Amino acid sequence: MGSNGGFTVVVKRREVVAAVLPIQEHWLPMSNLDLLLPPLDVSVFFCYKKEPIKIKANEDCRVAILKKALAQALISFYAFAGEVVENSLGEPEVLCNNRGVDFIHAYADVELKNVDLHHPYGSVHGKLVPIKNQGVLCIQATELKCGGLVIGCTFDHRVADAHSANMFFVSWAEIAHAKPISHIPCFRRSLLNPRRPGYYDRSIDNIYVFLSSLPPPKLVEDPEPNEDSLQSRIYYVVSEELICLQSQATSSNGIKRSKLVSFSAFLWKLIASAERSESESGSNSNKRCKMGVVVDGRERLMLNNNIKADHELEKYFGNILSIPYGEASVGELNAMHLSKVAELVHDCLEGAATEEHFLGLIDWVELHRPEKAIVRVYCKETDDETAMVVSSGQRFPMSKIDFGWSKPSFGSYHFPWGGQTGYVMPMPSTSKDGDWILYMHLREKHLDFVESQAPHLFRPLTPAYLNLTP
Repeated sequence: MGSNGGFTVVVKRREVVAAVLPIQEHWLPMSNLDLLLPPLDVSVFFCYKKEPIKIKANEDCRVAILKKALAQALISFYAFAGEVVENSLGEPEVLCNNRGVDFIHAYADVELKNVDLHHPYGSVHGKLVPIKNQGVLCIQATELKCGGLVIGCTFDHRVADAHSANMFFVSWAEIAHAKPISHIPCFRRSLLNPRRPGYYDRSIDNIYVFLSSLPPPKLVEDPEPNEDSLQSRIYYVVSEELICLQSQATSSNGIKRSKLVSFSAFLWKLIASAERSESESGSNSNKRCKMGVVVDGRERLMLNNNIKADHELEKYFGNILSIPYGEASVGELNAMHLSKVAELVHDCLEGAATEEHFLGLIDWVELHRPEKAIVRVYCKETDDETAMVVSSGQRFPMSKIDFGWSKPSFGSYHFPWGGQTGYVMPMPSTSKDGDWILYMHLREKHLDFVESQAPHLFRPLTPAYLNLTP
């Protein structure tokens, strides 16, 4: 580790934690929806203040509790203890061989109140959240100078989405309390089998693109840091501002939009304003601006009203996601009222929030395998465009990640995925119901712009919001 971010992290021990019971080695195929994900790692971290431990133990055994519960959790969540390898077609599969999870025990000479969570790329990335080098999941438990603890986890997105990871985190904490796990994961890939014969709506051709059709990446000699680089920041959004946005986004005929749709529309307009402001001549008015929104298909796939199958989908471990997107010019977005932009976001979501969309997407992948594809909004197809994706972490189970020393004081996803498309993840606050914690990974110039233009909404995360003494 190092001392970037104003503090030093020292690794006390590295080890591999495997499932406590032997697992018969086997191959777990990826579903067609998993195959739409590129090799990306997603991180999440939980921050705990120093609290009286509820169980009969001292602080030094917290890491031992985590490792023991992890070894038991991996019995059910065995995919996290495996490895991703390619088959003869060049497609990824999970080799469930109980390789185990890389587990790092570390110490940081900093108090939780002094960790700059507003700028996680400098204070969290690679310091309190590990960089995964092998396997599917990597975990780091970092003890802090103040007696607090940070648990950082990094996992392969091809194996699990946020819903799947949340099931694992909750189960891990339940096992630490010697409770039965509330959700035993389902790995039944046949739930997402393609239809025979398969068919799909042509709109899917507009949402996903084959990697072979994309232009090769440009080679830039001696690149210099600039405002186009993507950075990560975390904000606090109060519920009153979200309610106000909803009111402004209400359509002329009185249709009220959700908080997520209203916020996405507002952010879309802000980014368009940022693009316009950097060009006094208005030459950026025709620049394309894309907004993608993640849709979870679990509630959309009813599977012919098969109650048992629907229940298994709720516990399904893997990816059931689609990312439809809307597109408009900078000039068009700046000229629109917020309610009109919210209507564009709603229409974008409405087309994908159906069972037929997800069944068609499964069939679309099947009809084109082994051709690799990716969601189009992730790809910058021309220099004259900007794009971002808004996900929804409102089901982030913060209050349930209690290993025996109280629930986290703070938690967030961390996803500096390395592409040129921005990523935004709103999550529930642990301090006040209705408030949001907002993780944003956007171009630095866009982050600076939204902070300056809407400081009432984008409030930099400070120790005060975590009930910590500044």
